[in-house]
Amino acid sequence: MNAVARQSAPQSQPRRRLLLASDRRDQSADLARILAGVADVEIVSTAQLPEAPARDLSGIVVDINLRSAESVQLVKHRLLGGSYRPFPRLFVLADELHHGSMQAWALGATDTIARPFDPRDLLARIRAAFPDASEITADARAEAMSKGVAAAHGVLVKIFERLPAGKPLSYQDVLAAEGPILKAIKRSSLREWLATVGRHHNESYRLALFATGYAVAFAQHLGMREEDQRRLTRAALLFDVGKAYVDVGVLDDLDNLQGERLRKFRDHPRRGYEALAAEGSFPRETLDVVLHHHELLDGSGYPDALHGDQISDIVRITTIVDIFTSLVAQRKNHVPLMPLQAFSRMEAMDGQIDQRLLQAFRPVALGG
Repeated sequence: MNAVARQSAPQSQPRRRLLLASDRRDQSADLARILAGVADVEIVSTAQLPEAPARDLSGIVVDINLRSAESVQLVKHRLLGGSYRPFPRLFVLADELHHGSMQAWALGATDTIARPFDPRDLLARIRAAFPDASEITADARAEAMSKGVAAAHGVLVKIFERLPAGKPLSYQDVLAAEGPILKAIKRSSLREWLATVGRHHNESYRLALFATGYAVAFAQHLGMREEDQRRLTRAALLFDVGKAYVDVGVLDDLDNLQGERLRKFRDHPRRGYEALAAEGSFPRETLDVVLHHHELLDGSGYPDALHGDQISDIVRITTIVDIFTSLVAQRKNHVPLMPLQAFSRMEAMDGQIDQRLLQAFRPVALGG
């Protein structure tokens, strides 16, 4: 009985194949032992990273000292070359310093974890970051995508249909949608999310669904911890909640608003904030995003003319996603820009949006 079980197990549970690139003297022996519990592991030095990875890899783990300029250049040359783009890339960092994570993201990380790590936590991150063969079939990806888009769409229906009728939106409604949305983009891709939304949803919700996709893909590209990914997902779903109170004719002509019509549109952040604040259960951070996603670093935004450090990181990220989506999305009375054109226009907004975050957004914006 036991022999049969051991023989059949590999057929029912195909093992992941991971490439571990290390610049440590011991070739990350402790890390390799842990990874061996859930994957077949090939170990190479950072100097030996192949130009192109094997096509059956589940992903790449990079254990790197970011203070080593030589290691950084070797990894950058490989991972940003394009061949590694389809594969998840988990960076293991020496510490949790913020600048270390930012440097890893700039080198192509899709997730990060810091030493010292708990083996159980590491294995959980590996299972989440690198699905095994049984989890990445076309049917599984399609099912995850369908559930994710449906979950996001369900929240937006409640926003645009219930709120104007005086029915409050529940924070639990939003929490229930987070998991399916994150899973949809992790298991498939931002490109597939945008294609699915574009095929099946009308203009009333399409902008918000596009923005949600870009925000979640950005969070995953930055290697945010899952709870931070969830926080950004909530922000993306809710930041434009105030548009539920704006006349459709105004929303259909956003590029040409003037006078009283422009004033009414610019009131939507405060109206959305007031609606969610009155419900009583939404976190302060979420309310901050709803109220301030049109603020700009130079103080020229609205409704409170905030500037500089008065604008939080999550608001800065949401603002970038919002502007980019509005430039590239198809909507009435608007000629959409190509992604590179939109990105270049945002690069010209120096002093208004966070250019450091914008450059981190580049692979998402141009590769989605």
